[in-house]
Amino acid sequence: MTSDESDDLKAEIARRRPALVELRRHFHAHPERSFEEHETARTIAARLRASGLEVTEGVGGTGVVGLLRGTEAGAESTAAGRTLLVRADIDALPVEEANDVPYRSRAPGVMHACGHDGHTAIALTLAALLADRRDRLRGNIKFAFQPAEERVGGAAPMIRDGVMENPHVDAVIGLHLWSPTHVGEVIVQAGPFFASADMFRLTIRGRGGHGAMPHLNVDPLVAAAQIVVATQTLVSRETSPFHTAVVTFGEIHGGSASNIVADEVRLSGTIRAYDARDREHLSRRLGEVARGIATSLRAEAEYEVGPGCQACVNDAAITELVRRAAEATVGAERIPAEDGRQSVSDDMALFLDAAPGCYFLVGAGNPERDITAPHHSPRFDIDEESLPIGVEVLAHAALEYLA
Repeated sequence: MTSDESDDLKAEIARRRPALVELRRHFHAHPERSFEEHETARTIAARLRASGLEVTEGVGGTGVVGLLRGTEAGAESTAAGRTLLVRADIDALPVEEANDVPYRSRAPGVMHACGHDGHTAIALTLAALLADRRDRLRGNIKFAFQPAEERVGGAAPMIRDGVMENPHVDAVIGLHLWSPTHVGEVIVQAGPFFASADMFRLTIRGRGGHGAMPHLNVDPLVAAAQIVVATQTLVSRETSPFHTAVVTFGEIHGGSASNIVADEVRLSGTIRAYDARDREHLSRRLGEVARGIATSLRAEAEYEVGPGCQACVNDAAITELVRRAAEATVGAERIPAEDGRQSVSDDMALFLDAAPGCYFLVGAGNPERDITAPHHSPRFDIDEESLPIGVEVLAHAALEYLA
């Protein structure tokens, strides 16, 4: 893309900025939870049709797909070109918003506390922008508006419903607005980027009785305590020091009074890893260690894990494409060089497993404006200057890929 074309693209996005911000605020004020995004989906479909895209609704439940066919001169047919998929997640969280802003959520107990309202607005703006430039696209762009990312449940049914075919998808890109990173910065990194996530449950069963006579009982709480401590060695002593992983216990429930030994204790937590072999090893060994400790203390352990989400792994070539797009948008100096991996998870991983692609982060925090609340917080918000940056990076990448 020439400098004049790049300047023209930036100017066009600037012209669309007020509508982009208004659209984001509309979605923010009208959030819907996973697989309940009915009105959101209707709005998306209507806007895609207004931009001239072919629209399919009800994909994977409440998902929407828009297909933009390029008409660049020189291609024998649009089918002869490649197809790029742009993914945006659309669901909100069961959070009561605490922000006092004009676009505050109007749905009690539901809030866009992770930036999906921005992702949806960015993708719709990008679709309209590229529809006006379809004569520069030798190939197709699919826009996949995915439900239920917060439940890590929307990507799989969309793929089962054929989103990666007709036409076949050759590459995938997507973004996440990221409040821990300052607005104006973009994080792009090849290889494992978001961690896998597996939720586990443990039930430790013993024999309850009087707390003053522990020798007559089998105390599952003591076994549970030893399991919590012992399983931390799965990372410190069974995972390579060159790898990164997490084993976290988030819940423990058991007992009814201070002088009663409980019959059972229930625990749950999460396992995070970037390497598929680490993920398998940790998931298996946690159950083995728990059962071994429980047995040694005369108790029993029942272990369940999953279903979970694999790691997001970025393809080197597509990541380099996105890096060039980010440099054209914000400059190379605004792309941090340090390790940008995140221990959170996202079922964008399934799209990245189905086709080579890149998931990247667009900074959306701004301490100078007190926009610092973490994701999933009732005070989460974004600096809306991140929205046109997201559109521009995606536009540069799409135009280059289908040039």
